[in-house]
Amino acid sequence: MTPADLSRTVLHAVRRAVDEDALRAPVPARVRVERTRPGGSGDYACAVALQLAGPAALPALEVARILRERVAAEPGVGRVEITGPGFLSFTLDAPAESDRAVLDAVRRQGLAYGHGDALRDEILQVHHAREVRAAVTAHAVRRLLIAQGARVRVSCAEPSDPYWARLGVTVDAHGTPPVPLTGIRPVPAGATARELLDRLGPDATRWGLLRPAGHDRAALGPELLVQGEANPLFRVRYAHARARALTRGAALLGYTSEPAEDVRSAPYDRAARPLLDLIADHPGVLLAGARHRAPDRVARQLEAVAHAFFDFHDSCPPLPVGDEKPSAAHRARLALAEAAGTVLAGGLSLLGIRAPEHL
Repeated sequence: MTPADLSRTVLHAVRRAVDEDALRAPVPARVRVERTRPGGSGDYACAVALQLAGPAALPALEVARILRERVAAEPGVGRVEITGPGFLSFTLDAPAESDRAVLDAVRRQGLAYGHGDALRDEILQVHHAREVRAAVTAHAVRRLLIAQGARVRVSCAEPSDPYWARLGVTVDAHGTPPVPLTGIRPVPAGATARELLDRLGPDATRWGLLRPAGHDRAALGPELLVQGEANPLFRVRYAHARARALTRGAALLGYTSEPAEDVRSAPYDRAARPLLDLIADHPGVLLAGARHRAPDRVARQLEAVAHAFFDFHDSCPPLPVGDEKPSAAHRARLALAEAAGTVLAGGLSLLGIRAPEHL
């Protein structure tokens, strides 16, 4: 069970409690679950009982008890505890089961892993100035919102710069319409689209504009084109290309990937844990990026996945080394490497950046 799955499970428990008249309160649009802080109980925690206590006219502890019995019966949830004034703490089933479920979800959903319908009821208009960073950011925000089920229209205060099309940017309307707007106002790039395209090309330009938070100035120098570890864009794309090369290499050796039944076993070792956790967190990062209109969160997530991928790859090679023969361990390692490559490709796609299979 992924964090996004757990969030939906808790939300369904709230709906059931309301439908069964055990709880009289409005059903929230979403339920937020977070990793338990050091020293806390369980794997994840949720404050939904405290959120609903007032509207339900019940003590938070009573609301927590109502929800606990409904969540505890769900598949993938091992134990539900009530802590403090009414927090729900969740211990998921054995890590082997939850990790296998994450890898299976990535394999099943492909580049759409992490997409959802949490924002399906939202109809939004994203509005920006006639400036290249604002235009690229608005375009990426639209992609993130649509990936979470929202319906989105983008408008620009003035007619578009024709060079925006080479950056993949589209605008639905011009002028400022008299409706509530989601304004996109990052620090301007200080250069035009044409200037950036001439110096950097479309992919490096988009990364350079999207990677910093909107309130920070974008670094748009030649370092974005360096093919080395110091360039985060290169590192992310190289991790993806390396993951795809592993699949091709395995095929030449006559084997394919297969997640291990016990992810805590020898095929992985400790180096797998950070990568598995980042892949499991990916749906939550995409949703947060959409909610906060912050594509920089997705870019930072991809950097973290790439870093964890290389650590895992170096510690647990998915391809046989020396005289080794392909084994179940190699198939399991390859499954994790492929999942990382899929997450990297899907995230880059949402940012409007190509993920080449060869670098």
